[in-house]
Amino acid sequence: MTSLSLLLWIVSGIALQLAVFLGIRFRHHWRGYRALPPRTAAPGQPAARGAPGGTGAIAAAAWPGFRTFRVDRKVVEDAGQSVCSFYLVPEDGQPLPPFLPGQFLTFRLDIPAAAENTEQLVRCYSLSDAPRPGHYRVSIKRVPPPEGSRVAPGRASAFFHDRVTADSFLQVRAPSGHFHINRGGDPVVLIGGGIGITPMLSMLNWCLAEQPDREIWLFYGVRNGRELVMKPHLETLAAEHPNFHLRLCFSAPLPEDLAAQNYLHKGRIDINLLRLQLPLKPCHFYICGPAPMLEALVPALDEWGVPDTHIHFEAFGPSSIKRKQPATTPGATAQAVGPAAGIVVTFAKSGKQVAWQPAANNLLEFAESNGIAAAYGCRAGSCGTCQTAIRAGEVAYRQPPDYDPEPGTCLLCSCTPKTDVTLEA
Repeated sequence: MTSLSLLLWIVSGIALQLAVFLGIRFRHHWRGYRALPPRTAAPGQPAARGAPGGTGAIAAAAWPGFRTFRVDRKVVEDAGQSVCSFYLVPEDGQPLPPFLPGQFLTFRLDIPAAAENTEQLVRCYSLSDAPRPGHYRVSIKRVPPPEGSRVAPGRASAFFHDRVTADSFLQVRAPSGHFHINRGGDPVVLIGGGIGITPMLSMLNWCLAEQPDREIWLFYGVRNGRELVMKPHLETLAAEHPNFHLRLCFSAPLPEDLAAQNYLHKGRIDINLLRLQLPLKPCHFYICGPAPMLEALVPALDEWGVPDTHIHFEAFGPSSIKRKQPATTPGATAQAVGPAAGIVVTFAKSGKQVAWQPAANNLLEFAESNGIAAAYGCRAGSCGTCQTAIRAGEVAYRQPPDYDPEPGTCLLCSCTPKTDVTLEA
């Protein structure tokens, strides 16, 4: 054996021992990380200043029904002019109740229809700023028709962009929703896809104002730089707060979008990017975006070892993602499997009895497929428009809706029958 061969054997042996040592250390550290409890304030230490109250306190301060708001300002927020912010002030001049960053507003819109008539639509839009005493803000993207189709563009978003101006009046329900940031001190990872950035902006602005020392990561994914919402605002916050880490991701950058200058990552936000960028800490993840993004990220975070209680998400419309231990809505049970065969749904007002068909996905679709008219708004369990009384039987929710139905009622768009059920419809 030559001297060179001997040296290579020695170096290889040292490298192997070092790799084994680092692997053992990493495994030990990872087990310790997974065992860490969420960080809370020390006994006797007050919560962060200005922190929003719990959901009970917020609900108690909310107004019933709809309230009239005036649009104080309308601001275009992106280079592509597809997103506008609307600053809303109450017509009655009374103080606004606070909300939990991440919640949304529900609007009742009178949309122009044929023959100079109007049609009423109910839609929900996330609040896009931290709670302010004098106004609320929502940022709404114009929804275009799908490429190559004759489907009309989003009627509600087009109404906001084309017909709602400064000094317009809107009917607004109080802030609500179960998707909101916690008040703890753990690092926060905010992930927004497209217009899913809006609740992230609310959480981010609140955190930096009320918990300035909290570590915050924002992964914001769009197709290119023309779709970035509030880019100057985000860049200013990143420059002013060393604990705020901004990560822009472009899936289809334009020629003028320069890598490492205008964006960090080419492609969609995925688990590999998160693993490369994030520190090994017990972070809370908040995700909002299209369902395919969540369907990829949420299971991947679980496989990575992130506790289920640290993963919070909101999808555009109904999502097929199931939690490990889904919470139940009062008056209903969580559903782990589909309804049993032979269930009959009775629509009392319509006088119809129909055997349940699981292909309908939910009771709203089932009613419509059988010629039964039912009011609806968001079709995602957020607005409460489809709330219907249950005369007999039980329903089940695959995932708890944002809108809490009253006892003895259900949200048709979000539930299926658990037993034979009679509905006031």
